[in-house]
Amino acid sequence: MSSSIEELNREKTSIARLSIVSNLSLVILKLIVGVMIGSVSVISEAIHSGIDLVAAVIAYFSVRTSSKPPDHEHAFGHGKLENISGTIEALLIFVAAGFIIYEAYEKILHGVVLEDVSLGIAVMLLSAIVNLYVSQRLMKTAKRTESIALEADAWHLRTDVLTSLGIFAGLVAIKLTGITILDPIFAILVAVFILKAAVELIVRSVKDLMDVKLPEEEENEICQIIEDHSQQYAGFHKLRTRKSGSDRFIDLHLVVSKELTIEQAHCLATHIEKDIKDRFPRASIIIHTEPCKDGDECKKCRVRECSKYQFREEE
Repeated sequence: MSSSIEELNREKTSIARLSIVSNLSLVILKLIVGVMIGSVSVISEAIHSGIDLVAAVIAYFSVRTSSKPPDHEHAFGHGKLENISGTIEALLIFVAAGFIIYEAYEKILHGVVLEDVSLGIAVMLLSAIVNLYVSQRLMKTAKRTESIALEADAWHLRTDVLTSLGIFAGLVAIKLTGITILDPIFAILVAVFILKAAVELIVRSVKDLMDVKLPEEEENEICQIIEDHSQQYAGFHKLRTRKSGSDRFIDLHLVVSKELTIEQAHCLATHIEKDIKDRFPRASIIIHTEPCKDGDECKKCRVRECSKYQFREEE
């Protein structure tokens, strides 16, 4: 299992590196073309890609660090670094969107002068194709490795695909109609679009920082795994879950027959932990065992090894 996790960590680092290279290339290309033709919408896309580049760099270092095993100073691992990086990325998007809106507003006030937009059209189309390819690979890896940093990076690039296509359409419209004021208007639309993505990213990142419980379907899966062993315990309660980056933390109280030895109770808890880890490999699980009490718990218990099981059968 450890080698499998190591392979996933290498995959995360490799795809994060690809995102850095593609974003750096697109930033340089868009910036050069935007300045050449005087298009604020193309320059705004260069800024957008610049934010994607920063996000990719943050994602690269966060997935490398978050993948490190727990140590003396970080007993619960480094997973929350991914959530912190996601929050930082979102804040950077807010700054970029504000700059784009300001520049577009200035263009609207003072007029727009554009050179031939054909080069800008070609760059925007190329950008959409490249980012679509890289974002799909990022998202696939993010889902496989449950990395919120890579998922955030993928969403950054997906918004870039849509905004690039939007700018592409705007430049085509300008070329056909000659209405140059469309350029800053499309730039403002890009800014509004990426602001929405920033808000969604902050919400996702902060949820894990606040130790929100795992999704309902995951908790149901955990309960089902525990209940598969129901003939070996009297009950369980106080189930608590949370997530930190790709890591999950699960703890619960398991009520066992007071006739079990410490070794038997330990073996049962270890078996349940293993079954949960088979489903959630990066889970850290703590099971507190406690003895059953006569009464309601005894009536519901199905532990055959207990001396009182025969009496329950007769009832």
